[in-house]
Amino acid sequence: MNRIFLLLCAFPAALTCASQQPRLVDYVDPMIGTAGHGHVFVGANVPQGMVNAGPTQLRTGWDWCSGYHYSCDSIVGFAQMHLSGTGRGDLGDIALMPVMQEVELSREGLASSYSHNREQVRPGYYSVVLDRGNIKAEITATSRVALHRYTFPRGSNNARIIIDLKNATSDSLVQSRVYQLDEFTIAGYRISSGWAPCQQVYFYIQFSRPIHNWLSAGPSVPYAQATFEVGPGEAVMAKVALSPTGEMNARLNMALEMPGWDFQAVRESAEEAWNTELSRVQATFRSERESRVFYTGLYHFLVAPSEWSDVMGDYMGSDGRVYHDADFQNYTTWSLWDTYRAAHPLATLILRDKLTDYAQTLIKMWEQEGELPVWHLMSNQTYCMVGCPAIPVLTDLCLKGVPGFDVRAAYQAMKESLARENRGLSQMNSLGYVPNDVDEDRCVSKSLEYFLAYWSAAQVAGMLGERDDSIRYTAISQGYRRLFDPRVQYMRSLDSEGNFRSLDGFNPCFQTEDYTEGTPWQYVWLVPHDVHGLISLFPSQDAFTQKLDSLFLVTGDLNADANPDITGLIGQYAHGNEPSHHVLYLYNFVGQPWKTARLVRRVMDELYTDTIDGLCGNEDVGQMSAWYILSALGLYQVAPCGGVYVLGSPLVESASFAVAPDKTFTIRSHGGSQRAIYVKSVKLNGKDYPYSYIRYSDIMQGGELDFYMSDKPSRWATQPQYCP
Repeated sequence: MNRIFLLLCAFPAALTCASQQPRLVDYVDPMIGTAGHGHVFVGANVPQGMVNAGPTQLRTGWDWCSGYHYSCDSIVGFAQMHLSGTGRGDLGDIALMPVMQEVELSREGLASSYSHNREQVRPGYYSVVLDRGNIKAEITATSRVALHRYTFPRGSNNARIIIDLKNATSDSLVQSRVYQLDEFTIAGYRISSGWAPCQQVYFYIQFSRPIHNWLSAGPSVPYAQATFEVGPGEAVMAKVALSPTGEMNARLNMALEMPGWDFQAVRESAEEAWNTELSRVQATFRSERESRVFYTGLYHFLVAPSEWSDVMGDYMGSDGRVYHDADFQNYTTWSLWDTYRAAHPLATLILRDKLTDYAQTLIKMWEQEGELPVWHLMSNQTYCMVGCPAIPVLTDLCLKGVPGFDVRAAYQAMKESLARENRGLSQMNSLGYVPNDVDEDRCVSKSLEYFLAYWSAAQVAGMLGERDDSIRYTAISQGYRRLFDPRVQYMRSLDSEGNFRSLDGFNPCFQTEDYTEGTPWQYVWLVPHDVHGLISLFPSQDAFTQKLDSLFLVTGDLNADANPDITGLIGQYAHGNEPSHHVLYLYNFVGQPWKTARLVRRVMDELYTDTIDGLCGNEDVGQMSAWYILSALGLYQVAPCGGVYVLGSPLVESASFAVAPDKTFTIRSHGGSQRAIYVKSVKLNGKDYPYSYIRYSDIMQGGELDFYMSDKPSRWATQPQYCP
């Protein structure tokens, strides 16, 4: 595929489309989520770009997973790559730091204080004035190239830019190289070990002024200094191109993406790219606050997965080999345990043009590694989190008819991934669950995540006519029934003989070694693939509903060593972590959609704000915001794949998104307000619609979904025949 041709053809059309739309970027506040535990990226990028260039702060730790937290007032450099909204830190690669005098080449020595009052961030642009030297730093970006501009207030022949390959967010430097090519140009690479066990990134840097003096102790030393002659108020610009495959490919990326030096033009282009992507959903709200939260959430959602290939298609495979001229866009930063729940179902609605590349990337990872990814970062399998979360994502793409990839290859990838013997899968395939007396912790969570992965694979098996596999996988997916302890009505661990762990000392508000980032209260509901089967485990539907009601009422402290991700608590419901995200919508399954409406609105109103601590948990690479976006539209896909979207309580006045080149789906709410949060009736394409769910296939036909709201619960969708 000629990727350059496609880029050039698409760009004018994108500009024409965007020019007819409102400036949605003005609603985005990238500082939302920079306090608390949001862990969001702050800096300059374009949607799903390889480059996420911005400040890396002096402090490190859990709240500095992205390299930035609002509470810190010292910057050690401006690095080209950062994560956004993760629960673990990495990257912070290849930092530049402007100085006016000799400084100690260490993290503390490079650090300069700054004030938020002299900091500005917009989509595609970041600037700050460093207290040391009063130097103004500005950054903008294309997908693979960052453009830095450092303005020095005093004339000097000793204005320096430090190239720092040592300090990063939290990883360890393994090997580096930086060397001068000519008076304007340097190049090199950085190999590190951290969350990604072996991350390699190559760079090619051009300066706008000749290097007056190049100070380096040698190509393998992780620091170097480029010195420039500048007059008062003059700037030095630096173009930093990245590549996963080599320095010369980084050079090619620069030549094709950023041949010139027009900082303002690059900044405007980056902002226009954001405005175009945000315009995928044209939504109006009753308040500016709701618009800011929604479009900032869409901005965070669109940061990743990130492009991880060169302009001409070369990329570093999961097996450490370089693959040339790929005919698809390779992606990285796959936080699948988080994102299979809402971010990927949202993508199937508004990012249809990217889904084939998503599928191709996942299949190639399997071909290169022998299994589907769990949490994939920069060509590395990190094995972070539990289950086989790529399977529901890939299944969703298969069931929704995404074209352009080999469905049988996708199914083979699922089969081989489930047949492996690592991470408790050998016990899953022999016992039907992960027991608590083998060398596997978090056995309840692992088992529940595997059950929904097996169910997902069974759907594809059935679609392909693989009847025996479909029957076997479906049977395994029902294993959640064995973990349900009717004595206490929670999911609890079994030993290899099938006996429950002792109830001595059992506290459902405590996180133990059996659960991942959650407690028994949060994990009893993790059967999104078979909600009615879960309901049947209780003495009656009323008993299930009473248990669900209790989730939001019961008070109880977490144990001292519980995971800090268990946040955003309403009773024992924890919205700050993903296993809870579908739970509010379970009331629709028992004919009580008004309870879903009330709780969904409460979460949107209380746990998402337009302040710096506006997220109640980690952004988790778009999942936290995707929940809000879908819920604001009045939709949520409870089952992990297949396309049944449960209806909630739309926050939008109206919202439209394209489902095909010639088709649009529009959602409207009538009579809604802060009090009128309950659905009174619904119409689909002008006809009464009594169901509290809608299918993906109906949405893809285009049309109009109208909600009529009330300040009192109604009898809409309360009869069993209208429930999901």
